[in-house]
Amino acid sequence: MATKNVLITGAGSGFGKLAAVALVERDHQVIATTETEDQASELRREVPSLRVEKLDITTDDVDKVHAWPIDVLVNNAGAGETGPLADVPMDRVRRLFEVNVFGTLKVTQAVLVDMVPRRSGRIIIMSSIAGVLAAPAFGPYSMTKHALEAMGKSMRGELAPLGIDVTLINPGPYLTGFNDRMAQSMWEWFNERSLNAPEAELFRVIGDFVTTGQRDPLEVANRLVELVEADTTSENNFVPPDIKAQLGLV
Repeated sequence: MATKNVLITGAGSGFGKLAAVALVERDHQVIATTETEDQASELRREVPSLRVEKLDITTDDVDKVHAWPIDVLVNNAGAGETGPLADVPMDRVRRLFEVNVFGTLKVTQAVLVDMVPRRSGRIIIMSSIAGVLAAPAFGPYSMTKHALEAMGKSMRGELAPLGIDVTLINPGPYLTGFNDRMAQSMWEWFNERSLNAPEAELFRVIGDFVTTGQRDPLEVANRLVELVEADTTSENNFVPPDIKAQLGLV
């Protein structure tokens, strides 16, 4: 197995952190990045063997990638937001797109500046089951993941002739804390004056459904390791593989 130089965004917790540790244990050269320096310091203390850098993908931090050798980019950094679309504050939606879509594209474009001339590399995009499914209250997040589906599928076709592989990973609900925080985010502003206030109970039920019975996130981390090491990839990679069938999407 050839050693890969892997850059992982959003590696301070969850899938990114687990995948970074697993890849280092398999002798890959990993740069695990975090949004803030505090997160970076904490990760360095927790995993001394891991190279950790501060990289906020919504800022000029992205320019740092030109100094790093990168064979595989794992676009894991992301944010979550819930709320009915008739009411959700626009600043929250804009911030969500800034991180999940524009930031992801920004760091991908930066990495491609060095990948394309050598005609090799892989881009892994963290989508979600929400990238192919939309539900009440989860519209803001689903919108951004649908956008990443379009980005990944377009780039896969555009970059394949240049020797660059692009693939999407689509997890269902996993117990990282991300889904729980996202499900609660709407209650920071949603109230009895909201247009969708009569449907508040429905939104609570959907939030409870998404956060109940979540799976072990190591399943996703292991799938990321497989995608880093694979000779070839498919366009989408659902985790668990039968999640679409479970939700009646096939």
